[in-house]
Amino acid sequence: MAVRVIFIGGLGRSGTTLLERLLGEVPGIAPLGEVVHLWQRGVDAQEPCGCGEPFHTCPFWRRVGVRAFGGWSPGLSDRVQTLRRRLDRTRHIPALTTRQCGVGLSGYTRAYSRVYEAAAQIAACPVVVDSSKHASLAFCLSTSPVVDLSVVHVVRDPRAVAHSWRRQVRRPEDGTPMTRWRPWRTSLHWIVQNLAFELLARRGGTVIRIRYEDLLADPRAVLSMLLVRLGFGDDVETGLTFLRPGLAELSVAHTCAGNPMRFTAGPLELSRDDSWCDRQSRRHRWLVTALTWPLMMQYGYRVRTRRMPDGASPPWRAAGVRASECR
Repeated sequence: MAVRVIFIGGLGRSGTTLLERLLGEVPGIAPLGEVVHLWQRGVDAQEPCGCGEPFHTCPFWRRVGVRAFGGWSPGLSDRVQTLRRRLDRTRHIPALTTRQCGVGLSGYTRAYSRVYEAAAQIAACPVVVDSSKHASLAFCLSTSPVVDLSVVHVVRDPRAVAHSWRRQVRRPEDGTPMTRWRPWRTSLHWIVQNLAFELLARRGGTVIRIRYEDLLADPRAVLSMLLVRLGFGDDVETGLTFLRPGLAELSVAHTCAGNPMRFTAGPLELSRDDSWCDRQSRRHRWLVTALTWPLMMQYGYRVRTRRMPDGASPPWRAAGVRASECR
């Protein structure tokens, strides 16, 4: 029997971790974090789970490892990471679309499916969420006969994403600085990743696109729409009791890797980060706009931006894509 997986895809700093945390509060859905990094950061480096416990001492992940593989081992981690370096790369997406991607793909996806199956059983949830983001992994998983894959493609204004990638942020796991990209590099990654998910949708995959700005403008409406489209039935409001006006009440999550938000528990303010509107240099803003404008406008973002007055209604409609403005 296939295990049901919601894969959250998109370029980092687009709100993917936030969406995973919100979906993870819905009954029947278990958030797992960025499973693509489980092997290196969890099995090898023993970085903490979202619950705060080191990976190897977290009761949830210890039980998942035993059920899936008889226990976590360095040899297993090495094999999966070797296959990832060989197969799970953006440059291999054209080969993955034709399934001419060499030996090892079935073994690579089998390792993930075993993690998903074990996690679903341990969490007693029929659906798991993997927020690995990478389009190449989504293409790999789409070839698995035992993964029932639904992709939620998250997009955000590329200028906001570029501004976020320039920030200096330290990883709470070890205090090391997170990767920083220059605006031109972020722009290229934004284009490639988003086009890759568009390609996956055209190839027949289940891909649902949402915008970060819409999610923060009306979390309840966007989550309701998303859950209905994911097949959770029409009566989804009962699963959104954790939402309050402007807030989400988050419980502890067993996420193996990801954005520092994965450690958050308790009330979380749901407000858009529009600091780029004031702090991003005009030169960087126009560079990103010049590189990304065709796809940016397709997703409903305006070339010129302005802040919305306090108290103004956001330009959002659940049934369609409209131009987004800074608040």
